[in-house]
Amino acid sequence: MSLMTYWPLAGLRLRTTRLELRVPDLAELGALAGLAAAGVHDPAVQPFAVPWTDAEPDERARRVLRWHWRCWAEWRVDEWTLNFAVFMDGEIVGTQTISAKDFAVCSEVGTGSWLGRSCHGRGIGTEMRAAVLELAFAWLGAESAVSGAFEDNSKSYGVSRKLGYEQDGLEVHAVRGKPAVMRRLRLTRARWEAHRSVPVDVTGLPECLPLFGVRAES
Repeated sequence: MSLMTYWPLAGLRLRTTRLELRVPDLAELGALAGLAAAGVHDPAVQPFAVPWTDAEPDERARRVLRWHWRCWAEWRVDEWTLNFAVFMDGEIVGTQTISAKDFAVCSEVGTGSWLGRSCHGRGIGTEMRAAVLELAFAWLGAESAVSGAFEDNSKSYGVSRKLGYEQDGLEVHAVRGKPAVMRRLRLTRARWEAHRSVPVDVTGLPECLPLFGVRAES
């Protein structure tokens, strides 16, 4: 038996015009950790509710490794987190996450992402989130997707707006000892269909469906 027999997610691929998203192997995960060590955002701000980037470069890298390993180890049909490595022209540029709890009942996913700092401002964030939204709505049967961004994170909010998300309320988080307001965002299936504009090719999915709690169509 091979790895694919027990962990078919290793063969899942999402491809857009410029990008390929796939579960990283160990060497690729090391490259992703190195990208995090080199920097993800302006150190003067903290865009994440969990401030994992507030660390020295080597520790940032180790946090990436631990996060991916933990998500692999803790995968359950009723609660899963899938972390894709994102490749452009064969080079790793960041990571895109899609997650769900009780997906078979709630039909809702959440997303999160980051890019290496040198890759910002090139439309990559929009394209890679569009890829996982295609997976969620077109292939897994999701009815909604949620995300969030702090009020000062105009780039993340801009990506959500392009893809059709609407505001869904506010949350207050403690960030570096100060209150920070996060805008919750929601994308319905109807809004996704109206804003769907990025072609996405999905391969290797049928074998993975049981891991998402989704029945394959007969």
